[in-house]
Amino acid sequence: MMIAPFLLLAAAADDALPRRPHSHIHAAGEIDETQGPVLLEVTYTGEVMANVAGGLKRRARYLDNLDIVLEADLEATLGWRGAEAHVYGLYNNGASISNAVGDVHAVSNIETGTRAIRLYEAWINQTIAPGLSLKAGLYDLNSEFDALDAAGVFVGSAHGIGSDISLTGRNGPSIFPWTSLAARVEWQPAEGWAVRAAILDGVPGDPDHPARTAIKLGNGDGALLIGELDVPIAGARLLLGHWRYTATFEAWDGSMGRGNAGVYLRGEMPLMTDGDEKVDGFFRLGTSSGRFNMFDRFASLGVKWTGAVNGRPEDELGLAVVTASTSPDYRRSSAAQRTESVAEITYRAPLSPWLTVQPNLQYVHNPGADPTIRDAWVVGLRFAIGSRLID
Repeated sequence: MMIAPFLLLAAAADDALPRRPHSHIHAAGEIDETQGPVLLEVTYTGEVMANVAGGLKRRARYLDNLDIVLEADLEATLGWRGAEAHVYGLYNNGASISNAVGDVHAVSNIETGTRAIRLYEAWINQTIAPGLSLKAGLYDLNSEFDALDAAGVFVGSAHGIGSDISLTGRNGPSIFPWTSLAARVEWQPAEGWAVRAAILDGVPGDPDHPARTAIKLGNGDGALLIGELDVPIAGARLLLGHWRYTATFEAWDGSMGRGNAGVYLRGEMPLMTDGDEKVDGFFRLGTSSGRFNMFDRFASLGVKWTGAVNGRPEDELGLAVVTASTSPDYRRSSAAQRTESVAEITYRAPLSPWLTVQPNLQYVHNPGADPTIRDAWVVGLRFAIGSRLID
């Protein structure tokens, strides 16, 4: 199972650290002009999560995530015009809360299920012309594709990238915690507009050795192709994407075939702004090939309220729900229920420039779409400690 985590990290002195352990310092992979030519950032995130009712068993788990990110402006440091470099190391303790809940969406976006130290990303981004860039290397597609800021406050994985994508392929797509070699091109024809496309190795990492940082090409892996249109409309932001694997997959009925593909539509917009208070709303709809995948439809909806408490303008309160529908082919092969759904309420509070805490509560309806598993209640408390060592 692939987990698409959206982690909340601690705020830095003058700017917030990234909210996803697997995301870049800047979503577009660009060095901030206000910082120095080299950036080294270290963030440790830990959380206690407990399944307190229903699910497979009542258990508490401690999960953690250590990120070490180095970014460099290669023009300023080496004279390589228009180039930027990014290297990302990652550690997780491998604990799992989903093995107590029985869910598929993954209630924690830092869960990996495998204790490992790995090279997570290593790429170079080259500006070719104004508004046009090419990125190549070890790459997390969710750092730029199918990613919205408003949904980043949540702990549940499905708010980071839809389960209609994250649960596909032989080892998931190239997202947390396994990434693959990729090439991405992006064109920004006007302010707020972007067209991006990428080709990625179809099987990231090594499914037989999940703790390794592995790069393997061939062996029938094929490629994952993805394209996305990023459009500003009346103050809102819309994403329209399409993805497709080139390899052959085994269908639920035992036959082999091609056509493992899907589309998604995602958007966010401000709903209210009043001084330090701001309310943003977001949604997502997605489809995937039910012949090969557990889920063939996905939907999510949520709001994020910034500054909900007087005197705390940086605090964020979030409420969201996700639901995914099992495909008819999957139900015929497994007698599964029609959906798995998750509702989450969470509150992110920066307590200092380097410390953030975040309690959350989640209700999981039909965990694993398995009729034998009761609905589950999950509570958690996350904290993040972050520091920029070089800036």
